[in-house]
Amino acid sequence: MMSTESLYKTYRSALFSLAYRMLGSVMDAEDIVQEAFISYNQLPHPEGIRNERAFLYKIVTNRCLDLLRSSAKKRELYVGPWLPEPLIENMASETDPSHIVEQQESISTAYLLLLQQLNAVERAVFLLREIFHYSYDEIAEILGKSSANCRQIFRRAKGSIHFVPDQSPSISVAEAQIKEFVDSLLQGNTNKLLELLNENVVFYTDGGGKVRAAQIPVVGVHKVIQLHLNLLKMYEGKYVYSYLTVNGLPGMRIQLDNGVQFIYSFAFKNNRIETIYTVANPDKLRHIQLS
Repeated sequence: MMSTESLYKTYRSALFSLAYRMLGSVMDAEDIVQEAFISYNQLPHPEGIRNERAFLYKIVTNRCLDLLRSSAKKRELYVGPWLPEPLIENMASETDPSHIVEQQESISTAYLLLLQQLNAVERAVFLLREIFHYSYDEIAEILGKSSANCRQIFRRAKGSIHFVPDQSPSISVAEAQIKEFVDSLLQGNTNKLLELLNENVVFYTDGGGKVRAAQIPVVGVHKVIQLHLNLLKMYEGKYVYSYLTVNGLPGMRIQLDNGVQFIYSFAFKNNRIETIYTVANPDKLRHIQLS
């Protein structure tokens, strides 16, 4: 039997990975994982548990489901587009969650938003099967459902997820294109921007009603370019920017002099930027240190 400390070192990473994908929240995922180990540590007879890994996954999965159900109404009332909390690679910590999340495409902003199309149970079944490779019998045990039911739920969820990771360029190419995008904006090089952006590019800003942000998506290459050029003019000399890894892929951060942050992530199609995601809601950026 493993000690709680050994279990924590062994399974914390994978449990965080599951909870983050379920919730789209770094802070909530970390809290639920901590609570799972506290619950385990408080068991009067932990030696009676035959499979500690399955027991911990069950706690985390069900607490995620409870949280999703309780926050459903809050999500409906959310101001403007909802985006997941960004997972930043350079949070300068050995236990930085982003270092332990495998399969970059399945933590990208685009992928996490696809998962939001599934209801809570569908998401749990899909992730446990597709990402964590649990058997249907094991998933049934975790969720308290039949194996046949879990198989049907997975088939339905799989049919709803249409993700084509090979449409994305390599990490190095994506990073170069994002830097070229920024340089072109700073230079006001509209012709180059038209080459880099998809004609139907969509720009989402999640301000949560807490900071000034577009409350509907901005659609179309000319509108997206003009918006950014206007913002650059408005905040000229009042911001700094840096490049970093956001949700496993190249992204960037803009910091205004007043402390407001904008975390950018991108999705590509046919080697052009197809979607730009920006999180500015300060509640979703509390885990990111100001530099």
